[in-house]
Amino acid sequence: MEELLDGLPKLGSAAAAIAFFLAFLLVLFLIGGRIRGKLQGPVAIAVFLGPAAILVTMGLIVPAGRTIYGSFLDAGQEEFVAFDNYAWIFETQWGTLTNTILWIVIAPIASTGLGLTLALLLDRMKRESVAKSLIFMPMAISFVGASIIWGLMYEYRPPESEQVGLLSQIVMWLGVDDPPNWILWQPFNNYLLMIIMIWIQVGFAMVVLSAAIKNIPSDVVEAAELDGAVGWKLFSRVTIPMIRATLIVVLTTIMIAVLKIFDIVRTMTNGNFGTQVVANEMYAQSFVQFNQGHGNALAVVLFIGVIPLIIYNVIQLRKERAIR
Repeated sequence: MEELLDGLPKLGSAAAAIAFFLAFLLVLFLIGGRIRGKLQGPVAIAVFLGPAAILVTMGLIVPAGRTIYGSFLDAGQEEFVAFDNYAWIFETQWGTLTNTILWIVIAPIASTGLGLTLALLLDRMKRESVAKSLIFMPMAISFVGASIIWGLMYEYRPPESEQVGLLSQIVMWLGVDDPPNWILWQPFNNYLLMIIMIWIQVGFAMVVLSAAIKNIPSDVVEAAELDGAVGWKLFSRVTIPMIRATLIVVLTTIMIAVLKIFDIVRTMTNGNFGTQVVANEMYAQSFVQFNQGHGNALAVVLFIGVIPLIIYNVIQLRKERAIR
């Protein structure tokens, strides 16, 4: 009860800030709606785009600029060290970079491939919506929650003990007397962690790709079938080309999510046992080792990795809209 009462002033401050911001927007809209003449256009642009520009500047551009600048400073952000922090990354963090690249390549491709397969199979089922809802459900679970669930799957106990981990029990049923400690089993533990990400993202890929497949004009499919395209030929020569833009968007969107992967690794292994990735190392350097220079440099590496994917996504979406 005391903790609740202590938090009330903070809650009140947050509510006051939101109310002030909404009142400020209301005043701007009223002013913009009353102005007439030559100033109407420029004022309308300033009124409607101004708040968004302020939020983007304060929430994205300024922090990004400070992070980039801080990546050229030492651990305490006091002395200029040029590219020493980036040199440290490429000299000592090859394992971390390699793991991150493996995540970027394997998890998105597997999620998209499984999502496409499920979309094709479930579209022919009678209770399609129920099956899709169940597969999509992991998207509603946080990465930490999913890690706890799969942690129970990978739980290891000695052979003489009663097994709690489902994977260990299945392996023992197949005749293996002493299953490995899955989380410590390098390098396969990396792939076991990727399965968690795939489990979460496959529902997203399935739903989006299923919608794209259903948007293929029926006359195109019928014409292809009349020309003898069935089965694999219909899939490879009609379905894939027609949904290619959506496939690319789904793949790159999952890549962006994977680049920022932190929760799963942090919860399951804390980056130990050869499973470290860039996002978790960035957190460790910034808030565990208190080396802000290294942390900022790792953040910039992530930033550089995400930007091309976002730009490519925007280009593909514009091309798709132009076609429509």
